[in-house]
Amino acid sequence: MRIWLDGTLRDEHDARVSVLDHGLTVGDGVFETLKAKDGTLFALTRHLDRLTRSARGLGLPDPDLDEVRRACAAVLEANPVPLGRLRITYTGGPSPLGSDRGEAGPTLVVAVGETARRPDTTAVITVPWVRNERSALTGLKTTSYAENVVALARAHAAGASEALFANTVGQLCEGTGSNVFVVLDGELHTPPVASGCLAGITRALTVEWTGAKETDLPFEALEHAEEVFLTSTLRDVQAVHRVDGRALRAAPGPVTAEAMRVFDDRAGSDLDP
Repeated sequence: MRIWLDGTLRDEHDARVSVLDHGLTVGDGVFETLKAKDGTLFALTRHLDRLTRSARGLGLPDPDLDEVRRACAAVLEANPVPLGRLRITYTGGPSPLGSDRGEAGPTLVVAVGETARRPDTTAVITVPWVRNERSALTGLKTTSYAENVVALARAHAAGASEALFANTVGQLCEGTGSNVFVVLDGELHTPPVASGCLAGITRALTVEWTGAKETDLPFEALEHAEEVFLTSTLRDVQAVHRVDGRALRAAPGPVTAEAMRVFDDRAGSDLDP
């Protein structure tokens, strides 16, 4: 694998970040994951816009988006894969031990790995931990991901691929790496960004293309929903056939199937919507 690190392509074993990098020591960094199909990235502009918003939210300098675009192109050319997960990581850079940020400047890493198309349906669980909709990190895609690691491990132990969180006031929020949509009385809903969920790129496009309503929903809505689906960069729109111990019959249901069709059609006709 060839990886972009701070201005140049390097072999995987030579792409080394300082052990004092703030992204490693305290999770002071942001990232984006993009879908790469046959060397072409989907929704690159939206992802770069969010990368900048996340960096500003942490007080990091704006990333040089021209460099990021060059890095993405170079990594894709050096690592041809039919379907890939490309990750842009941007951190506070080498810093003193502790929360204070150093003066060496940010670290930029871009890497890609091959991936497989997700199944059309999946199982999810709910977890007892909550998202803090009032956190300093709310809405930012940061490298502080340990909470997601713990929740996702519980999901895998239960035979599921995702774990869903409520927020501190008991509203449905999001998954560890996905947004959630539910069908109630035939209408499609998703939690608003104010719930504390990440403003997902695929989420935004799904809302725009399907007319889904952004609605404050109790966490218990998952117990009554006729259909549930997840959205994320690598899932696109993925139906849910089981929530905890409750099976959802005939997943994907009609609303989910239509959302999957619309997303595939629209995304296939415009790679940078």
